[in-house]
Amino acid sequence: MKILVLPGDGIGPEITEATLAVLDRANARFNLGLEWQLEEIGLPALRQRGSTLPAEVMEAARAAPGIILGPVDHLQYPPRDKGGVNPSGEFRVKLDLFANIRPARSRMGVGLTGKPVDLVIFRECTEGFYADRNMYQGIGEFMPTEDVALAVRKVTARQCERIARVAFEWARRRRRKVTAVHKANVLHISEGLFLREVRKVAKEFADCVLEEVIVDAMAALLLRDPQRFDCVVTGNMFGDILSDEASELSGSLGLAGSVMAGDDRCCAQAQHGSAPDIAGQDKANPTSLILSAAMLLEWLGTRHARPEFARAAQSIESAIDSALKDAATRTADLGGKLGTRAFAAEIAGRM
Repeated sequence: MKILVLPGDGIGPEITEATLAVLDRANARFNLGLEWQLEEIGLPALRQRGSTLPAEVMEAARAAPGIILGPVDHLQYPPRDKGGVNPSGEFRVKLDLFANIRPARSRMGVGLTGKPVDLVIFRECTEGFYADRNMYQGIGEFMPTEDVALAVRKVTARQCERIARVAFEWARRRRRKVTAVHKANVLHISEGLFLREVRKVAKEFADCVLEEVIVDAMAALLLRDPQRFDCVVTGNMFGDILSDEASELSGSLGLAGSVMAGDDRCCAQAQHGSAPDIAGQDKANPTSLILSAAMLLEWLGTRHARPEFARAAQSIESAIDSALKDAATRTADLGGKLGTRAFAAEIAGRM
């Protein structure tokens, strides 16, 4: 099975190299039969080939059952007509990777508030207010005059139903509770449609509990009572914001895995950005991308009936938890002394 590997910008090449070192160990130990296809995207690809996402790379992504995507610095990209394409957003829409699944778990005991966090946020990531992906042609924001800017929000019943179903399926394997986060008190029609579809799916999962929380309250409750939540389902923008909050509360954005999943393929992607200020210094914490890759292995194991993939994913998770319990085997951002490569070697050695 060939996995497409796209290192990206900034610290992307370093943490991707670290991730592959761990995956190589998993590949050998569990006889996974994985191969890597490395391709350039982002600013290096723009300089070399005139696009941050060359057509050949997009075709390789369509053919791949799994993708490992390093962080990208898309704020530095030129306009689309000059080669600037956000690979993450493009993959989500063109490859139908509608479900952004972001676990937040306190891996070093308790979270930043002294309370343990163990929840998963399910974010529909192809619609909403995200202007680069919510239109068939053109973008979802425009200026009718020089002093007026308008943004269009897209919500469809189909995508609401799909993301709700993924959340309930996960909840059935966890603590059987789903929290739907919305703003229906203001956005009556679009958020009302989202809640309608979530409630319809909930009826098929009578063994799970559904609660509904307004997004304002959710932001506060994550601080006050994170243990209340299990699986959280919401739209694109709310999910983007709340997942960063939950991950930081659990310990650090650098400890949060993330995948973008569809029906036919899955993409592992770190939750954090490209951190160009520390690029090339062996300082970056690769945990997020390593955990994302473990999630990809688990997805592939389920999709292709390969239980050894799930065992490999669990081995990676256990190795990371073990290393993080000891300050001596953490990266500098977590109070340790290990660099990017040394931390990856530590994880591989503990598997």
